[in-house]
Amino acid sequence: MIGVSNLVFRYLQYIITWCKQRRASSSLTRRILAINLLVLIVPVGGFFFLESYQKRLIESEIESLKVQAEIFAGAVGALATKTSPILGHQIIPIRANIMLHRLTSITNTRVRLYGSNGTLMADTQLFPISRGAVLIDELPPPDSEIGPGRWFVNQINNFLNWIPGQNKLPLYIEANPSNAENFKEVKVALFGEQAAAVRRHEPNGLIISVALPVQHYRQVIGALMVSNNGHKIEQAMRAIRLDILKIFTIALIITILLSLYLAGTIARPINRLAAAAEKVRTGHGRHVYIPDFTSRRDEIGELSRDLRGMTEALWQRMDAIEKFAADVSHEIKNPLTSLRSAVETVARISDIEKQKKLMAIILDDVQRLDRLISDISDASRLDAELSRDVPAPVNLRQLLEALTEIEKDTALNLKLSIYLFLEEGTDLIVSASEGRLGQVFLNIINNAISFSPPHTKIIIRAERRIKENGSFIRVSIEDEGPGIPEDKLASIFDRFYTDRSVNAKKDDSILLTHSGLGLSISKQIVEAADGHIWAENCYKNNLISGAIFIVELPAN
Repeated sequence: MIGVSNLVFRYLQYIITWCKQRRASSSLTRRILAINLLVLIVPVGGFFFLESYQKRLIESEIESLKVQAEIFAGAVGALATKTSPILGHQIIPIRANIMLHRLTSITNTRVRLYGSNGTLMADTQLFPISRGAVLIDELPPPDSEIGPGRWFVNQINNFLNWIPGQNKLPLYIEANPSNAENFKEVKVALFGEQAAAVRRHEPNGLIISVALPVQHYRQVIGALMVSNNGHKIEQAMRAIRLDILKIFTIALIITILLSLYLAGTIARPINRLAAAAEKVRTGHGRHVYIPDFTSRRDEIGELSRDLRGMTEALWQRMDAIEKFAADVSHEIKNPLTSLRSAVETVARISDIEKQKKLMAIILDDVQRLDRLISDISDASRLDAELSRDVPAPVNLRQLLEALTEIEKDTALNLKLSIYLFLEEGTDLIVSASEGRLGQVFLNIINNAISFSPPHTKIIIRAERRIKENGSFIRVSIEDEGPGIPEDKLASIFDRFYTDRSVNAKKDDSILLTHSGLGLSISKQIVEAADGHIWAENCYKNNLISGAIFIVELPAN
């Protein structure tokens, strides 16, 4: 027992030291330990719910003592009595004493015999000698060791030997001289009834006693009390508690180890991810390593993957912001340079015609700056507005018809024709922001108008298509302009990209105020609606005969 106690002490000391040293042993670790240790309350609670088992043991012991008392009382009544003409039937003390000593030498119980007047006539715990009697009482074994180990063992023993409800029992007092008045069960037996009692005795634990009348031909001539200590009951209770304590100790060690392992596999990775996120938030560089736990294939692995992806997206967004700021500075600088040059030149020229031309250039540059600043403002707040917009069903049939009617007048003035072909009998409904989606198609139609030569046509088609991952609405806008260089089909959606063909109309206000942000904004809007946009060239006789812009959106 001492070796086990020392092992438990060392283990608990190691656990406490480990928990103090590890940052992972945070509130999450303590919660895991607390929840797992709560399960151990069930076996520990068994210590406090053994009272019914103890009662059954006491009842069994009382029945056993009753059987012994009946045998002893019958033997005394039959073989240790005498009849006096004056006093009637009487117990012979010497014979009864010898008989009871012999009978109890095997049972290890204490038997006391009281006369009809309540005086003690025989006691098996008193050893008769020539000059009196010697009281035999067992002493507890001496403590062989001292120190904290022995104290711990004593505490465990006291706990194992603890009997529920013992403090409520009456105290057993060894009276000297003893008589029937000291024991209520003896007084009951002198009236011819059986009685039992359970008392507590400080050094010996429980004292269980049974008293029966000693009769001779139905005459009560005395009372016999058989008593025994509760060592058997205490040993049975101790064995059960010891088994529970062993199971609890093993379960406690396993629970703590598994809890620490579980906390280590959960709290430690989360701490590392939290520390990495803190470095990203407070750091000044991009050389922050985010731990990779994707191999775990659990929620922490998903958290690690998403955190790494989020950090990468953050750096990409920062790169995009830096690039956007640089592009804005460059794009604004060009018209400002032209504007400054024209303003400086117009002040030194007296020719009215040349001044008018310079003033026209100045006006064009101002208009370009105004359009550029408007588009930059729109592009810079587009992300925030798209995040606030609530998608709603949009009928592309009605939207494209309205846009076509709006742009037909502009096309006619430029000697262009616009044709709209919508698939009949099909719902052309998507989920998006109607205003933003109208901005996309209007921008593509304006691009087609600006690049189309006179006496050509622009064809707008909308149809429903089914793919492996669902239904899509496909909208294509085709022109007969110069087309797009093959190596620029993807670049045209970059911010501030512009590559106007010489065939484009130089006097078109759309061209003069072109900022290079329209297609970039359109791509951003379409992708926010889970769609795709791209450009292709149309071919005729292996020659480029125009460009076609295609927008695909998930059908609602």
